[in-house]
Amino acid sequence: MCYIGVDLGGTNIAAGLVSEDGKILYKKSIPTGKERENEYIIKDIALLCKDIIEKSEKNIKDIKSIGIGSPGQPDVANGIILYSCNLGFRNVNIKKEMNKYIDLPIFIDNDANCAALGESVSGAAAKFSDSVTVTIGTGIGGGIIINNKIFGGTYFGGAEIGHMVIKTGGRKCQCGRNGCWETYSSATALINDTKQAAEKNNESAIYRLVNGDLSKITAKTPFDALLEGDETAKKVIDEYIINFAEGLTNIINIFQPGAVVIGGGVSAQGEKLLAPIRKIASKIVYGGELKTLIVQASLGNDAGIVGAAMLGKGV
Repeated sequence: MCYIGVDLGGTNIAAGLVSEDGKILYKKSIPTGKERENEYIIKDIALLCKDIIEKSEKNIKDIKSIGIGSPGQPDVANGIILYSCNLGFRNVNIKKEMNKYIDLPIFIDNDANCAALGESVSGAAAKFSDSVTVTIGTGIGGGIIINNKIFGGTYFGGAEIGHMVIKTGGRKCQCGRNGCWETYSSATALINDTKQAAEKNNESAIYRLVNGDLSKITAKTPFDALLEGDETAKKVIDEYIINFAEGLTNIINIFQPGAVVIGGGVSAQGEKLLAPIRKIASKIVYGGELKTLIVQASLGNDAGIVGAAMLGKGV
């Protein structure tokens, strides 16, 4: 049997045919068109799934289920997205709408949870039954896997690890609290900190790398400047890594997972990012011994497809 996994994003809908062992056999993506009514978006998901079955020369009887990873808070039991600000969804019954067009079991979960499940099935955490995946993007996303299954809490909205406070009374977060981890450790935070540092020192390599246009600074810019020995960039990255390690160590202390997987754009820095994080975490982790592996995600954008596909496995 095969499965179909759908990664529903604000820009694109990516879907793939996935084998029992978590390998993508065929995939395709289409624009989301999130400005449309939700029923049209869901219809396109169903048609995309049908197209994938046809193009991969499979029969609908070869497909066990369809899994959908969506941003926002899911009601996993009933197949409903309770709320997604990225898509404008509120109490949208994806399962019911999908079954208007395709007669297969439908499963849903949060997109970050699906990415974590993907990494645990056939990615960087495949050797472990317990893992946590942290995605560094606009915010900090997270997915928790316990005994090879997604942990979402009683009300399916758990794993909002980016909104763990690491500094009481700290930076204002969009969630309404102050000092959340993502206000210090997201890609957005790194970009903002880099801009502020460059504004104070126009002789920094940061300033030169963007030709004086600070709006062109990305999360990669300070790392590029650091390669040139730039002291301003070093201070920015050192502070960023300290804050990231603080939050990550909290997660390790709570869950003691076999592995913590780091994904998202900033993770492309590899050991330049991970090695100093491990060094700090090993000093501050409870018990003084870091047993949890801290590793880079390996599936990239495919993690969400694989994880979503696996939602129906074993059900």
